[in-house]
Amino acid sequence: MTDKPIALACDHAGFPMKEFAKSVIADMGYQTLDLGCYSTESVDYPDYGIAMGKAIESGDADMGVLVCGSGIGISIAANRNPAVRAAVVQDGLAARLSRQHNNANVIALGGRLIGEEQARDCIKEFFQTKFEGGRHARRVEIMS
Repeated sequence: MTDKPIALACDHAGFPMKEFAKSVIADMGYQTLDLGCYSTESVDYPDYGIAMGKAIESGDADMGVLVCGSGIGISIAANRNPAVRAAVVQDGLAARLSRQHNNANVIALGGRLIGEEQARDCIKEFFQTKFEGGRHARRVEIMS
């Protein structure tokens, strides 16, 4: 889906899930760009959502995965950057629809809310699904 590395970023609550996501993405054949954090030591999630926004905006990555405790806070921080369309997802259907209908370029996972198998399903659906365009393109353009 992308020739560029897939960016990953998390806070301390999302660190274990980010590491898991990194392995899933590698198994799918993609390179990763790890924006941190790098341990379970307490950090501020907005810093990592902002880092994702900068990576997408600069073109260092086209797509990414964010993880915090709920996925909500870090996605809000990332979505402040107009280059980002981050969607919080908790299952494969939501991940697929975020790509098909919203052309999301980042998914956010709740490290405290979903398990590894749900996360794997979300990641696979997200990165294997294409944007449908058509009537959805007009709506995405309105958001841009």
